[in-house]
Amino acid sequence: MPLYENQELKIYNSLSGEKEVFKPLTDGYVGMYVCGPTVYSNVHLGNCRTFISFDLVFRYLKHLGYKVRYVRNITDAGHLENDAETGEDRIAKKARLEEIEPMEVVQKYTVDFHNILYKFNNLPPSIEPTATGHIVEQIEIIKEIIDKGFAYEANGSVYFDVLKYNESNHYGILSGRKLEDMIANTRELAAQDDKKNPQDFALWKKAEPQHIMRWPSPWSVGFPGWHLECTVMSSKYLGDEFDIHGGGMDLKFPHHECEIAQGQAATGKNPVNYWMHANMLTLNGKKMAKSTGNNILPKELFSGDNDVLSKSYSPSIARFFMLQANYRSILDFSDEALGAAEKGFHKLMDAVALIPNLPTSKNSSVAIAEWKQKCYDAMNDDFNSPVLIANLFEAVKIINAVEAKKATLTAEDLKELKESIHSFIFDVLGLEAVTALENNQDSERLANVVELLIELRAKARANRDFETGDKIRDELAANGILLKDSKEGTTFSL
Repeated sequence: MPLYENQELKIYNSLSGEKEVFKPLTDGYVGMYVCGPTVYSNVHLGNCRTFISFDLVFRYLKHLGYKVRYVRNITDAGHLENDAETGEDRIAKKARLEEIEPMEVVQKYTVDFHNILYKFNNLPPSIEPTATGHIVEQIEIIKEIIDKGFAYEANGSVYFDVLKYNESNHYGILSGRKLEDMIANTRELAAQDDKKNPQDFALWKKAEPQHIMRWPSPWSVGFPGWHLECTVMSSKYLGDEFDIHGGGMDLKFPHHECEIAQGQAATGKNPVNYWMHANMLTLNGKKMAKSTGNNILPKELFSGDNDVLSKSYSPSIARFFMLQANYRSILDFSDEALGAAEKGFHKLMDAVALIPNLPTSKNSSVAIAEWKQKCYDAMNDDFNSPVLIANLFEAVKIINAVEAKKATLTAEDLKELKESIHSFIFDVLGLEAVTALENNQDSERLANVVELLIELRAKARANRDFETGDKIRDELAANGILLKDSKEGTTFSL
């Protein structure tokens, strides 16, 4: 029997503003779409937090026994500067500045994106489609929306008619905005603007002569609007209606609002049952921004090569830190907070290392089954990872108490504890038990000390002082540092 049959999962639905019991459209199967990156620069930590949050969702749904199709796109065309209707394509602008092809920009930063998420131990999605790989499908859905009367062509561009759509639907249903308020707060259209109304958004834009990325269409040589790609790729791989759509809080309006409108206009169906939004990441209490210098890239976090934190932090420490906050809350990066997470992470991993050697008894003084269900209750409450982590530290107390013979566990309960704690830490939270050298912030210093001890041991052995040589080897081994002698010399590993 799959776990989801006796675990009631609730998800906070941005559409209703409430936690709702999760019921997939097809029993045992989940379709999930998450907006991926626009690949024109190195992925930043705020993006990483969003993708780590949905990696947690993906992992837990799989853990419950669902067969999950997780689709996450790559935006490699159509995303204009400042999320506007006019201006330069972000990728094309980067290509122009670096004097390379746009697809070189795409390749460079897609590889960076994958490498960083790999370091964070994110699972890859089931499908990772690109906007440029679905131009034909985007043109076809524009035709459908025009045929349904919800879009119009003007001077080679095609725009979604928001006012027409709002006559039979609710534009603003996700963000809670009212169209009349939006109209009241917008300026009149400029004389050269092709749109009927300021709220209308582009489905297809005619390319100006200087625009590098362009494709032929029935209306003009141009490029698709940014919002359209997600409607096309989600419906192609998950159907006109699917279970979960996720993304950053900043995408709720207008991007996700426009997705709902496009889907409804094309098919007459509500495209998504559960909308999920991850909140932002701040640095030292302020919004991350390259322009102010209050910014740090993941690789700068891992290496310590930055001006905002006092030392480096491993990907597992950073992931653990991010999961200590609910995905819907704002999270602040700081030395103090990361340092505390580092200590907690090692405390957790030290306890895990004790489990294989714990003694067993005829009776248990601790109710492991109840503790295990508390862990599930946390995750079933809208993927509440901070409460799960708090429960894992309760398990740390249990482990330490059993090790100190202040508590007892039967062999059966010890097995259940071991299996459960491994499932929640490694499978659900996606943490990795990294080595002491990788985690030690003075790793280079530690390596130098070990090399010095290897040199002293070699001198002792050359002087036939085997007692000192063996003592160095044994003391290092007792601390997890293993020496290996060969013809080439002595090396060490952890």
